[in-house]
Amino acid sequence: MKPRRPVSLGRGFNLFWAGQTVSTVGDRVTVFVVPTLMIFVLHASALQVGVVAMAQYLGIPLLGPVAGVLVDRWDKRWTMLVCDLLRLVAVAVIPLAYWQDRLSTPLLVGCVAVISGATIFFNVGYLVAVPAVAPKDQLVRAYSRLEGSGSVSEVAGPSIAAGLYSALGVAALLVDAASYLVSAACFHRMRPWGERTVATGTVRERLTAGFRLNWADPVLRRVVVAAVTLNCGGPVFVTVLPVLAYRGLDVTVGAFGAAMSVAAVGALTGAVVAPRISERLGLGRTLAWSLLLHCLVGLGVLAAPALPAGPVIAVTMGCYGFFMSCINVCSAPTRQSRMSEQHQGVMHAAFRTVTWGVIPLAALAGGLAVSLLTGPLGILDAARTVMAGGTLLAALSFLPALRIQPLLDAAEREREQEQEQERAAGTEPGTDADTEPGTDAGTGPATGTPLAPADSAS
Repeated sequence: MKPRRPVSLGRGFNLFWAGQTVSTVGDRVTVFVVPTLMIFVLHASALQVGVVAMAQYLGIPLLGPVAGVLVDRWDKRWTMLVCDLLRLVAVAVIPLAYWQDRLSTPLLVGCVAVISGATIFFNVGYLVAVPAVAPKDQLVRAYSRLEGSGSVSEVAGPSIAAGLYSALGVAALLVDAASYLVSAACFHRMRPWGERTVATGTVRERLTAGFRLNWADPVLRRVVVAAVTLNCGGPVFVTVLPVLAYRGLDVTVGAFGAAMSVAAVGALTGAVVAPRISERLGLGRTLAWSLLLHCLVGLGVLAAPALPAGPVIAVTMGCYGFFMSCINVCSAPTRQSRMSEQHQGVMHAAFRTVTWGVIPLAALAGGLAVSLLTGPLGILDAARTVMAGGTLLAALSFLPALRIQPLLDAAEREREQEQEQERAAGTEPGTDADTEPGTDAGTGPATGTPLAPADSAS
């Protein structure tokens, strides 16, 4: 029997897939190199590292609300192409400024902000790209291939970035710049798709509706509060981690890159096993306990320097990434199960605006706190204290999530009762009008294939 050949999804999708695979690996280089560059080349303070981390997320609350409305009015293929070119220029400016001895923290803030803003607009187009370029009956295969490429880049990216930085120094960023050029070239070679559409409603009207829907539903409200709480403490941990590793524990660039690759392996494992766990425990219960464990395992960094720093960071971040994937895998379908299809877009837009909007402030607060505590405590203890504080704050997200599963169970029981009543009345279940969104009735927990992670906290 001949081995089955992979199903081709067409030239358009193959170009899109190739461009995104190369670009995603390149992204990992910049994410790793920028804080490393600040600490070793600019000798930046923890506060300055926090400011740059804030710039990475600042576009979410500022541009996120309007990006969806604007991209709907633009040609999406050309929008994504232009975003790639903007990111190429912003990344390439960093090594060019270094070689001209003009590299500074304000310049890095500006470059990172441009990259972040362009990425926000790019991601809106990404949502419609796959259905536009892949056959309608092969969408599952298409998403699977894209997710596989993303997972591989997450696992291998930090080690590749560490190796490139060790070999090339600041010039490693040109690899990411080149990856955007490859992605833009792939978009240019595609046949036209994603033409502009006619949008209805203003940005304010859409966002207002989204905020109301998130707050009116008791399950959505608890998910929002949990995500906001998590994002008040989690970014503190992530922002301070390179400072702790490089300055407090004297970890080498290569060892830190390897440790972060282990974290990506943990995240990939979590994405694979989370559906099985949620089938046993329920989406809400899995979400709640994952929130708590995700935060508590972060305290594992306190084991260094009593234990070897590299393995401690690797094990801690591996567990950290595992439970983060469980959170994201459970969050998206939980929220989708509470909302009718016509309200999904505004619900997700409002959710991201609120829950991701606190990340820039948390990142800045983490860097500022370490700077203030370094004098009396020293860099090691200051970083450990701030990371522990941020972790414990984030752990409070467990409390609002505790009631999610009982609410989902109650909604499921009510749905089953309604179906039984419809059968007894001689009508087909589900023929009545849809339940009004934002209520407790008529929606149960989603148990199908989870969406890609990254909605709740990353």
